[in-house]
Amino acid sequence: MQVDQAIVTALGLDPATATIDSHGGSGFASTYKLTGHQQENGSASSDVAPRVQYFVKTGSGADAATMFRGEFASLNAIADAVADFCPRAYAHGAMQNQKNTFFLATDFLELSRGGNSSGRPLAAKLAEMHTRDMTAAAPDPRKPYGFPVTTCCGETEQDNSWKASWAEFYADNRLRHILAACINANGPDRQLTEAVERTASRVVPRLLSDDHLQCSRKSGGGPVRPVVVHGDLWSGNHGVGRIVSADTASTETEAVVYDPSSVYGHAEYDLGIMHMFGGFSSNFYREYTALVPKDEPVDEWDDRVALYEL
Repeated sequence: MQVDQAIVTALGLDPATATIDSHGGSGFASTYKLTGHQQENGSASSDVAPRVQYFVKTGSGADAATMFRGEFASLNAIADAVADFCPRAYAHGAMQNQKNTFFLATDFLELSRGGNSSGRPLAAKLAEMHTRDMTAAAPDPRKPYGFPVTTCCGETEQDNSWKASWAEFYADNRLRHILAACINANGPDRQLTEAVERTASRVVPRLLSDDHLQCSRKSGGGPVRPVVVHGDLWSGNHGVGRIVSADTASTETEAVVYDPSSVYGHAEYDLGIMHMFGGFSSNFYREYTALVPKDEPVDEWDDRVALYEL
């Protein structure tokens, strides 16, 4: 199978040595393993250039372009926050030889079938990501909740425009935005609209407002701060594996995550989808909450997680 010239150019590969084969699977894209030699100083000689591996997704239409742009930014936000936690993304864009088709190229990830990790476990890595204040990543520190690009959860586009408070972001950019998408796809629904509006206007401020929701006193208290959240961390989007980057290959099998739909938000937001689909052991939660104590009020933690499941 010939490698599209846009991918070859974006990754700086020698086209004579680049090969691509089907690998893995996805509900929303075609997936491949790409190998080849990196061009160095204009040289196409495989004798001097290192051989590299990449994971490539392709898809057609504007939805694929949006999805890959969001995943590109999400992967790199996580990779910048925590070392060896997810593949780094290197390129995305339109393919040259296939009209209206787009690609995303990332580090290649060798998943371990045994699931045994010799590196840091998932709880420790997720805790590191969830305790790194990302306020400075926003264009305006007065509006720190959001993300630079649109992301997708499944095929659904998510509004990540910047907001001053987490309660405002969750009510407007998640609940009301999803309601609007539902109505656009399926037509009006008075009961659903009323239920979502009651939740967004009454429940969200009650549980998430700045003067109510606070960091755990064990962590110093004060207002919650935006951190990188994965955004789609169900049991199928994490595992144990070895990241084979363009520069080097890790020698350890690590806890890894992939297919993110990130945002700079409240750390507990990730726990909603984790609880909804299960697959995370009691040992994981014990280790995680020892590193990231439940925010205040602690006795409303279950209510917040249930709210985030929406």
